[in-house]
Amino acid sequence: MGKGFYISKTLAVVGILLAAASIATIIALAVVYSNEKAKNIESVTPTGDPATTGDPATTKPSSTTSPPQKPWNKFRLPDSLKPLDYDVKLWPRLTPNTDGLYNFTGESTVIFECVKATSLILIHSKKLNLTEPLQLSGYAGSTPPAITNSMMEKETEFLVIQLDSNLEAGKTYSLFTKFVGELADDLAGFYRSEYMEDGVKKIVATTQMQAADARKSFPCFDEPAMKARFNITLIHEPDRVALSNSPVQMTTQETLEGKLMNITVFQPTAKMSTYLLAFIVSDFKFIENMSGDVLIRIWARQKAIAQGQGDYALNVTGPILKYFESYYNTTYPLPKSDQIALPDFNAGAMENWGLITYRETALLYDPHVSSTSNKERVVTVIAHELAHQWFGNLVTVRWWNDLWLNEGFASYVEYLGADYAEPSWNIKDLMVLNDVHRVFAVDALASSHPLSSKEDEINTPAEISELFDAISYSKGASVLRMLSVFLTEDVFVKGLRTYLNEFQYNNTVYQDLWDHLQRAVDSSGVSLPHKVEDIMNRWTLQMGFPVVTINTTTGQVTQKHFLVDPDSVVNRTSPFNYIWYVPISWTKLENAQPQYWLDQTTGTNDNMKTTETDWLLANINCTGYFRVNYDRENWNKLLQQMESNYTVIPVINRAQLIDDAFNLARAGYIPTTLALDTTKYLSKDVEYMPWESAIDNLGYFSLMFDRTEVNGPMQAYLRKQVTPLFDYYENLTSNWTALPPGHTQQYNQINAVSVACKNGVKKCQELASSLYQEWMDNPSVNPIEPNLRTSIYCSAISTGGAAEWDFGWEMFKNATIATEADKLRSALSCATQPWILNRYLEYSLQADKIRKQDATSTIVYIAGNVVGQSLAWDFIRSQWNTIFNQYGGGSFSFSSLINGVTQRFSSEFELKQLEQFQKDNAEVGFGSGTRALEQALERTRANIKWLSENKASVLDWFKRESL
Repeated sequence: MGKGFYISKTLAVVGILLAAASIATIIALAVVYSNEKAKNIESVTPTGDPATTGDPATTKPSSTTSPPQKPWNKFRLPDSLKPLDYDVKLWPRLTPNTDGLYNFTGESTVIFECVKATSLILIHSKKLNLTEPLQLSGYAGSTPPAITNSMMEKETEFLVIQLDSNLEAGKTYSLFTKFVGELADDLAGFYRSEYMEDGVKKIVATTQMQAADARKSFPCFDEPAMKARFNITLIHEPDRVALSNSPVQMTTQETLEGKLMNITVFQPTAKMSTYLLAFIVSDFKFIENMSGDVLIRIWARQKAIAQGQGDYALNVTGPILKYFESYYNTTYPLPKSDQIALPDFNAGAMENWGLITYRETALLYDPHVSSTSNKERVVTVIAHELAHQWFGNLVTVRWWNDLWLNEGFASYVEYLGADYAEPSWNIKDLMVLNDVHRVFAVDALASSHPLSSKEDEINTPAEISELFDAISYSKGASVLRMLSVFLTEDVFVKGLRTYLNEFQYNNTVYQDLWDHLQRAVDSSGVSLPHKVEDIMNRWTLQMGFPVVTINTTTGQVTQKHFLVDPDSVVNRTSPFNYIWYVPISWTKLENAQPQYWLDQTTGTNDNMKTTETDWLLANINCTGYFRVNYDRENWNKLLQQMESNYTVIPVINRAQLIDDAFNLARAGYIPTTLALDTTKYLSKDVEYMPWESAIDNLGYFSLMFDRTEVNGPMQAYLRKQVTPLFDYYENLTSNWTALPPGHTQQYNQINAVSVACKNGVKKCQELASSLYQEWMDNPSVNPIEPNLRTSIYCSAISTGGAAEWDFGWEMFKNATIATEADKLRSALSCATQPWILNRYLEYSLQADKIRKQDATSTIVYIAGNVVGQSLAWDFIRSQWNTIFNQYGGGSFSFSSLINGVTQRFSSEFELKQLEQFQKDNAEVGFGSGTRALEQALERTRANIKWLSENKASVLDWFKRESL
């Protein structure tokens, strides 16, 4: 699944400059059995009255006092039954019933094998009402026992079926259910998406099954290891189109309930997990082409397709698909690859096998409206989801505790696929900023967690949802990138290919991959100090990462668990005592040196001693997942080198030096003023990565100081540093009339404008106000270049008043492409009038104004504004019960929300408020935000300490350097 709470480059700039820190969680098919198979099934009607068999009016409710030893009080399925085939027929009703509700009706038959004799059937079912008695049948000559009782266990989401005798091991049976469910707008399971087109409200029936919502569509064995074959039948109006994982087998028409309906039957799927199922009914249109024998189609709203918004996605999908076929050395296993852009979708995208679902912003692109970052978003998300078609879909982790392997791998190779599609972008370098540096901030907390959890630690849907975080995605990607570098990419790919070949259509645990990579190492001659599994266990089974300190006077090299607050208490024990096997690449001056492995707390490498004239730089291109500290003399040499000739140091390492220095300073390893010194040379550098690293880190200073007397001198320093960059781009673009030629050059142009406008560079603010006013005067013609729109919109709304905000709101409501709507939605949070921001907060929970999928990011944007932060905090405290209960499930990211509204917290008063918030809502709960709340408490305590220790020296530094 694609990263759900995504903020594009242009939107991220607004978040950074307003001091926002928004840190950044599938579907049922079935088999229609032939008449010949039907002859082998002996149907059995359950004994007893309907009350014991699942009649919706009388089915026994779940007992709230069930003893804990009962199997249905556990969240995991027992190992007694194994599904083989499903036959599912669903009819989504796209008009409301007499009660004003949308629903769907369905029936399902699952054929399953009894692995161990049992008199109990547990099958997942959530928010489904049975409309006929259950039918348990024998299959292929077996005789089923009678059903004596059935009930729903709400907490564990099981349909419990008790039998009068055992099912026999080795025998096969079938279970038939008929049911009705609500086609709600909750973005989970089988759900409803709505949008307006030409003044008409249109309804889409669509799905999102990951992680545990296939059970909300039909009763099923809803765990990733319970792979089966599926065949879906969808009933729909003739003017709608039905899609699922497989191609259409046949479509017939029949009059049902007085209406002529299409009955679309899909071909049987490959053997797959329930969370990868998808089925959709809509009036969307598509464009298509062929990639070899694979049919590729891009689906979206009719107007979006007509306007060419799917063209870019279609153009890059084929090449990326071919790239991954070569990379995995395995042919794409399906005959088609449908990709569909949905108006309402909580995740960034979902890798449903053969029918990938996306937010509109992740699939649609209009070169006249969309920015460079929007284009990058499309190609990287497509690459991420296509990578899953093999790694995750063809071969699937056994249980969610190893989710990191699926998502981390896709988050790594998405850069490879995108690089193949757009080779001039050098996009692989951006992983350091987007993933490595991003996740360092989370993984440096004592409340972090290991990549891989023990299987018995992850049971409930809420516990599963918590795993869809930066650790699983970005740390997973970072350590796999490090692994591919020290193994070499050839060896890494060789092991990966044999792994996929052995386990295709099956499930694995992470050790299986280590085993195949070790075989590749053994056959290649690559020398490692330890086995692959022993090295990688240190990175996956213990949380955090090390800071490596190199003393260039003595040659001593040490490692220590890096904590942004070194006084925080680490309650989670490590089987390795927080010691890692660290591969260190390094240079003296510009001369590369042999890789050095640090596999204990302290080591010595005499070659790392330097003279008075040379300096040492470690972790070249930031391929290792660790921070680097040096003795003060070497730090000073590196700073002098950047001042005299920064090009000698690779651009990625310039970004790394800045990021390491600021975080080492926060942790007390080096003075804060030394970290600030790493930014002094930037008035000469026009490269994107160092500037972005500095902006990210100075964003923390803005969070801590924008309510204090430090803010004035800090803004003066930033004006001084950014003015040469602003002038550079003004000249390069012929006074903002042309695009910079390079991909990252375009990104740094955004930085130049955003930093300049936010920090009061007069000509930037005048540029923004004049362009926005020109647009207000002629709304049909937007004169603002797409890359700069977020920054220009934000500056104009910030310096303007109600008229500017109201115009932006009207343009947001009328936007015809989601990326433009997102830019405006972000910029509307830049207002400085509290009443406007409070009104916007109220809008965020009104689904007719702000889509549910966007509620979290809207509140977080407002919290990023220094004026809006306290308003947003008051708002979520007063609305928490509503937010949690009405926006629960798949539609609201509580983790992002809690992180976003508390990032600025740095006082004892705010800490007490946060602690009280935790107490006041203990009964309501925090869902997937539980861990985020603990991290917010830890981060607030660290901020309080840092502020008290650094405020005076930081104020003096900014006063001195802003002159």
